[in-house]
Amino acid sequence: MDHRTFLAAISGPLVYANSLFAQVAPLSAIEWLNPTPTVTLDMGLPVEEPPVSASIYTPTINVTQLDTEGRDSVGLLPRSVTGLPSTLWAQSNASRLSDLVTQQRSEVLPAMQALLYTLLLAEANSPLDAGTANEFLLARVDKLIEMGALEQAAALLERAGPNTPNLFLRWFDVSLLMGREDQACENLTTAPHLAPSYGARIFCTARSGDWRAAALTLDTAKALSLISEEMDALLLRFLDPDLFEGEPLLVAVREPSPLKFRLYEAIGEGQTTTALPRCFAHSDLRETAGWKAQLEAAERLARTSALHENRLLGIYTERTPAASGMIWDRVAALQAFESAIAVSDLNAVAKTLPAAWSAMQEVNLEVPFARLFGSQLLQLPLQGVTARVARDISLLSTEYERAAYAGPRDFLAGLALGMPPQSPQDPVQRAISDAWHGAGVPQDLSTMLARGQLGEVILRAMLMMDDGAVGDLGVLTAALATLRAVGLEDTARRAALQVVLLDTRG
Repeated sequence: MDHRTFLAAISGPLVYANSLFAQVAPLSAIEWLNPTPTVTLDMGLPVEEPPVSASIYTPTINVTQLDTEGRDSVGLLPRSVTGLPSTLWAQSNASRLSDLVTQQRSEVLPAMQALLYTLLLAEANSPLDAGTANEFLLARVDKLIEMGALEQAAALLERAGPNTPNLFLRWFDVSLLMGREDQACENLTTAPHLAPSYGARIFCTARSGDWRAAALTLDTAKALSLISEEMDALLLRFLDPDLFEGEPLLVAVREPSPLKFRLYEAIGEGQTTTALPRCFAHSDLRETAGWKAQLEAAERLARTSALHENRLLGIYTERTPAASGMIWDRVAALQAFESAIAVSDLNAVAKTLPAAWSAMQEVNLEVPFARLFGSQLLQLPLQGVTARVARDISLLSTEYERAAYAGPRDFLAGLALGMPPQSPQDPVQRAISDAWHGAGVPQDLSTMLARGQLGEVILRAMLMMDDGAVGDLGVLTAALATLRAVGLEDTARRAALQVVLLDTRG
């Protein structure tokens, strides 16, 4: 008797409940969204900064039911937080906005990354031609998942209500990636018509304890060619691993789906996440993962602000490294500096700061480091080269204006205060300065602003900013001028400081 015959023999009929999708928890129950601002909410829009582009034409707002017009307007951050108008997307095409969101590069400049989070999570009226396909909402969710921001993606989906096939598919995948299989399967069982695949249905049926029904469904799906060979092999081993004891391990695909990833893990053939998309790195943050895996996952996620810098620091300082080289040298350098600054030991800070800063530069984590320690460094009376390094680090933090007074009155100090010197000799600095001294918004973007397409203009300026950061100086000037013209002065300053202080050409 082969494996499939054995499973079929013990199978019985499968009955699914037809009740409606279970109600999700209210937004206030989501841990990451709390009254204390996090990096996700620190979008470079101070409370005192006026609303974006008050001169933009604001059309009449029509209120419609979500079921009629779709859910592209759904967001988590109200206008009071973002400073952005409710008409942000209202005069743009949903497909064009979706394409622009997909094209965003989240690792070039942290300032653009922060602005991207604001746009992805903002509450605003639906695009001009939005229907019931939720195209723009799906694009925003997909970008959050790509960045590894799973909690934010899950919260956005729950606010929208994941009770359509496309929304449920993403919610189910995010739940699996976050290790919330029980919740995912509970909701799938109550709404089987939303099941993203037969594999998901079988997986959840087995997890509910109905192994016979799961085996029967698998056998039927295989007979009707409704399931792939790989998924069939995975589910067979998941349903009865004893039958495959001693047999060769399965060869995993290069980029498995979240369900396949969890199935490989369940049958004892878990995959390393370093070569997988960033969203899979959350699996290595669990206590069951080794410290090295946790460190590598934390660094990947912190680079897109999907992991708060405080948690990154907590993982870095969790224990003492027992080895040397590569990541362990980085951990040791950061731990030594953190111990020195915690007690404000000037000599120890001066001794350990260069190594810690160099370690953060190796993995493009300068801005999270600056957020952690920039304010403290400003309070120490450091001297010489160490003082200059500390000032530059602080210029990358939220305290960049205060940092401008802590060092020489140079180009960086002027830029931090919104008054960069005119015509500096350095070509990059000159391109930046021009944005504060007469450069205008490109004609095509100016026309779009006149049509009320503010959100689309910001997304385009962000792409231009990324191109400028890697060497296109004419585009750099235009991008900064555009950001300033629409009221994003703080974001423009942060981005310009990062272009000067970070290695953005790699």
